Amino acid sequence: MKFTFIRFLLVGIANTIIGLSVMFLFYHLFGFSYWMATFLGNTVGASVSYYLNRSFTFKSKATVSKSLVRFAGVILFCYFVSFYIGKQAVDLVLNQTHIFSATMSTDLAILGSTCLYTLLNYALQKFIVFREKSAKTPA
Repeated sequence: MKFTFIRFLLVGIANTIIGLSVMFLFYHLFGFSYWMATFLGNTVGASVSYYLNRSFTFKSKATVSKSLVRFAGVILFCYFVSFYIGKQAVDLVLNQTHIFSATMSTDLAILGSTCLYTLLNYALQKFIVFREKSAKTPA
């Protein structure tokens, strides 16, 4: 399927704006922890992502029951790996320098983790969740 990465990025822009808005809203306005704010924001963004990626990006014919289970597994994997690595990287680099406040460091961790999440998520969505079935060749 042509241009899936471009469509994935367009969908990603939409769900990232939504997800990041929820993350920052919960983190800054409601005082939620890094993990709770990013998990809730990611859940909202993932819901938008599933619908748009299934119907627009990959035009998947996979049943909802099968693709939704794989999607949820991939999303959870990408979330924990990306947001853990992002938080650890920022803590390692920025907290040693004390250039940024703890709040700014967390904001940077959220943004960096989101970038890592996007790349990992695309690969796993394309090859695991919404993979195209190869045409069978006659024997």
